[in-house]
Amino acid sequence: MAEPITVAVRRGDIVEARHTVHAVAVRDGAVVAEAGDGGLVTFMRSAAKPIQALPVVRARLDLDDRELAIASASHLADPQQIGAVRSLLAKAPAQEDELECGAEGEPPSPLRHNCSGKHAGFLALCRARGWDSRGYRLPDHPVQKTMLAEVAAAADLREEEIPTGIDGCGVVNFALPLERMAYAFARFAELDGGSRVADAMRAHPTLIRGPGAPDTVLMESLPGWIAKGGAEGLLCAAGPDRLGIALKVGDGSARAVGPAAAAFLGRLGHPLDQLTSAPVANSRSEIVGEIRAD
Repeated sequence: MAEPITVAVRRGDIVEARHTVHAVAVRDGAVVAEAGDGGLVTFMRSAAKPIQALPVVRARLDLDDRELAIASASHLADPQQIGAVRSLLAKAPAQEDELECGAEGEPPSPLRHNCSGKHAGFLALCRARGWDSRGYRLPDHPVQKTMLAEVAAAADLREEEIPTGIDGCGVVNFALPLERMAYAFARFAELDGGSRVADAMRAHPTLIRGPGAPDTVLMESLPGWIAKGGAEGLLCAAGPDRLGIALKVGDGSARAVGPAAAAFLGRLGHPLDQLTSAPVANSRSEIVGEIRAD
């Protein structure tokens, strides 16, 4: 097994913490680069959202780029992002109180939940297919069965090979080897509806997460790429040259994702200078250290 990436957190000249990161790159079905354990099985979390948008885009040809991007997003509830969720709900059509993601933000609202765009997409899919939308988040609902089938097909796995759990927003989530995640992203544009979703993500990278987020910065920095982060230190991305990557911070720390992605992609000839290091700041907004891959 190749050595994993180590991301060091320095305060002054002292290394205060280290994060171990596993990463893998796939092209044309073959592993072309690996750091740590590319076969590590972990939950895809929100990195699955672009794949989960595929049945939606195929069923709803009326959706525009903003609506498809927010269906693939883990947003920060800024006004543009909330506006895109409202637009998708109106087109579904569905009401805010039909969202089953729970409430976040202040004041608490399902619209402010970072997964509300995905859930709005699920409601749009229900309307298109004539399914009762109540309980669409549950494993035995047609929506979640459709999502499992979609992820399995993208990763070239059988459905029974994919362990599942319940995600933070209440829907089913999927555990895959990192290599299979990278494979799915590498071929994403070739999947039915994939080019449409990828175009929407590239057109609106700030809807996908927000300023400074690793997936947003990656798409802003590398022309033709798509990227989607997930909870517990996960990131998947794909370039226009059929290269897919997946990386996972072993301890789930989000702060290590950007520097690890910059280190891994830098090895592959895709520099990401904006993510190479992240500052460590104190409560006075003074920079007192940095986070960087060794």
